[in-house]
Amino acid sequence: MTSPATTQAHEQGVPELPFAPTLVEDLLKFLVKAMRAHQLYLPNNPMYLRAIELLRASFAPIWSKVDELSLTVTETELRWSGKAVLIEPTKSSDSLPWICYKDGVRELKLKPGFEAEELPKLLEILQRVRKASPEEDDLLTLLWAQDFARLRYRYVDIGAEAAASVEVTADAERPTQVDVPTAEAEEAETAESRPGVVNLDDFDSTLYFLDERELDYLKSEIAKEYAGDLRRNVLSMVLDIFEVQSDNEVREEIIGILDNLMLHLLSGGQYTAVAFLLRESVEASKRAREITPAQQVRLASLASRLSNPEALSQLLQSLDESPDLPAQRDLDELFTQLRAEALETVFARLSSMTNPQLRTLLENAAARLASSNTGELVRLITSVNPVIALEAIRRASALKTAAAVTPLGKVLSDRPAETRLAAVLALGEIGSAGALQALERGIGDADRDVRIATARALTVRAYRPALPKLTAVVNGKPIRGADLTEKMALFEAYGAVCGDAGVAYLDGILNGKGFLGRREDAELRACAAMALGRIGTVVALASLRQAQGEKDVVVRNSVNRALKAAPP
Repeated sequence: MTSPATTQAHEQGVPELPFAPTLVEDLLKFLVKAMRAHQLYLPNNPMYLRAIELLRASFAPIWSKVDELSLTVTETELRWSGKAVLIEPTKSSDSLPWICYKDGVRELKLKPGFEAEELPKLLEILQRVRKASPEEDDLLTLLWAQDFARLRYRYVDIGAEAAASVEVTADAERPTQVDVPTAEAEEAETAESRPGVVNLDDFDSTLYFLDERELDYLKSEIAKEYAGDLRRNVLSMVLDIFEVQSDNEVREEIIGILDNLMLHLLSGGQYTAVAFLLRESVEASKRAREITPAQQVRLASLASRLSNPEALSQLLQSLDESPDLPAQRDLDELFTQLRAEALETVFARLSSMTNPQLRTLLENAAARLASSNTGELVRLITSVNPVIALEAIRRASALKTAAAVTPLGKVLSDRPAETRLAAVLALGEIGSAGALQALERGIGDADRDVRIATARALTVRAYRPALPKLTAVVNGKPIRGADLTEKMALFEAYGAVCGDAGVAYLDGILNGKGFLGRREDAELRACAAMALGRIGTVVALASLRQAQGEKDVVVRNSVNRALKAAPP
């Protein structure tokens, strides 16, 4: 049965509509609701998801009738087949017709599949246009950039309404069809041929482009801009606000923000930015006007709070558990900003680090911290915690800290053998007169390794004031019961400081014969030969040559080695 509306349309010569306009009206109502939901809710919100679901469902009855939905845009209406299907009398940013019309869009054409793939993109574009400032992209620019496949639009140049409209299609290569009146084309062509009219095509623009030097400059500046650390800029701005704003509430809020930023940066491994924050916060606390003492202390104490044993231990633990190693430069910058009390925590944790590469990085960073806090380093050498004392001694040795001599001398008196050995090595590295004087105590130490290390250090330094103690050792009976390594070390130390005065004694051991022609023990004679080689004078070398024909292999090899090592 034919409806009265259809019969009336036939009688008046109006084309028959494929379906009732109410379907399009319902669709556009759901579209407006979806726009509001997109504005108010997140994409995973049930309200938003329900609005999108209803909107997509409203397309189905339309696609069952037609293959394209064309909507004409006016200032206050969207029209379909001459019928007003959406009326928004108010020209505001919430009006869909006005959003399209003000940017030049005069027609929208939708094809099946638009609702499934491209609908969320259109909602996002409409939301951006609704809130956009005059300097931001308009609707046409955003539609063109999105490259819709199932949405076409026709637009006009809003600066020249009489100009022909442009229809943008959505084919694979986005061709555009521009209907330019033939008369205008002919007029433009005629104008180009007139005398006195400049045609830009006659000029080669590359002749006036940037030269190579200018291009290189632009490239370097762009690279510099991209390489810049935005975190520092943000931190600088926050600290600038702190200095400028004298309101107490503002400053208290900023201090809290800086605390949170420091934690955030530390968790992200941004140690250079943290170092910058610690350094600049101290400067800001000095420069800010009308700052209260409490605020000054809080701002300047960011480094102290990070140097706190609990906070620093957590940081070191997270570093040890992290699969990624920080850069040495970043760690150095961070540790340089820590307070002196951080040394104790770092030294306590170093030995328990499971990652050897991280341990090396931390040792280097700790050395920088120790070099700028010598007083704390010296104090930790006598720590009751052997782990901390040992690390402090090693750092003092690496830095050759002269101020550490006195506590190192105390360590040689009453600390475990491992700590005493480290102290001997450190004193030998420092090598000052006071260090070598303290080192003499190690000659008579109860531990073999300490005695050997002491003798070798005195040999390297050729410390002559130690001669009386070394003479007593090499002439004494206990050395005869020592192992070859210790004998060799002590005899070489003796030879390094005795000079020609000791040749007679050493020659007696090497070449002398006792009762019934008996000679000294072969190991002792070999040690005497090495000591003569250390002396290296003419008399000492003559004694060695006398023993070159020695039958004992151990002695003969030692003599030959001493002669080769002797100075020419």
